[in-house]
Amino acid sequence: MAEHRQQQRAALLDAARTLLTAGGMEALTFPALAARTGLARSSVYEYFRSRAAVVEALCEVDFPLWAAEIEAGMESCDTAAGRIEAYVRGQLALAGDPRHRAVVAISALELDEAARERIRAAHRNLVGLVVQALEDLGHEGPRLAAALLQGIVEAAVRQAEQSAAGGCAESPDAIADAAVALALRGLDRR
Repeated sequence: MAEHRQQQRAALLDAARTLLTAGGMEALTFPALAARTGLARSSVYEYFRSRAAVVEALCEVDFPLWAAEIEAGMESCDTAAGRIEAYVRGQLALAGDPRHRAVVAISALELDEAARERIRAAHRNLVGLVVQALEDLGHEGPRLAAALLQGIVEAAVRQAEQSAAGGCAESPDAIADAAVALALRGLDRR
């Protein structure tokens, strides 16, 4: 019985990912989740009490996977500068994923403060991945530099979102290249 419930919960989360990718936060509704999984709408409430609870569950499952992708990209690099570049490019690629954008948008609007703090903690752990690369570069303040590097990434994400909406002329690749160049040149100074 427990295995069946886990399978149904996983199916609901998969359906939520599909809905978010296809239609953003407006598409993530309990009737749509029920239709995609073949469950009764009332059954969906047995697993999640609200849309925010679905998003929180997605974050709990997906953020570690996303962090692992970025970490794997970093580990495949031979140099500290290469690891920093992989960190920046990995986050920008992730931010370009419509599913990730939708989860972030919903989490900012619908989650309670405790859930948002858990997400911020997951992001802080992600920032921690780059501290060792900064130490390897000989940076005197690697934790501060990592936090500032995250600011570069977040600014690049906003720029890429504007580009996708037609609000600026730069391509996502040009934005990523500029962010990497800024990160590496700015972090190279001691």
